[in-house]
Amino acid sequence: MSIEERRRFSRVSFHATTHISQGNNQCQAELCDISLKGVLLTPSSECTLDPTDLITVSIRLADDAEIVMQTRQARHDGETLGLICESIDVESISHLRRLIELNLGDPNASERELSELMGD
Repeated sequence: MSIEERRRFSRVSFHATTHISQGNNQCQAELCDISLKGVLLTPSSECTLDPTDLITVSIRLADDAEIVMQTRQARHDGETLGLICESIDVESISHLRRLIELNLGDPNASERELSELMGD
């Protein structure tokens, strides 16, 4: 079974400059894709993170819209960084749900995924 077949949450390709922080360590990253369960990033070269600590991810969508989530490192292959969402506030999950809904073109799909996420 491939990773795509095992994946329960749709990933949408969405490119945005993203701010990541861990304690006093802060850096920029390019968002590659996003799902209700996490993000895939390409961090800047000067970014050094402790893989065992929480990482705050902030994605600016517009002047007044931002997705902020607490994540943990799932994988790092030297170029990309896969992060699993540990917690997200209500406003951020609303923005994320709408972003996924718009990119999937199917509001029912995002609703099913959100229900599945709440069941985890």
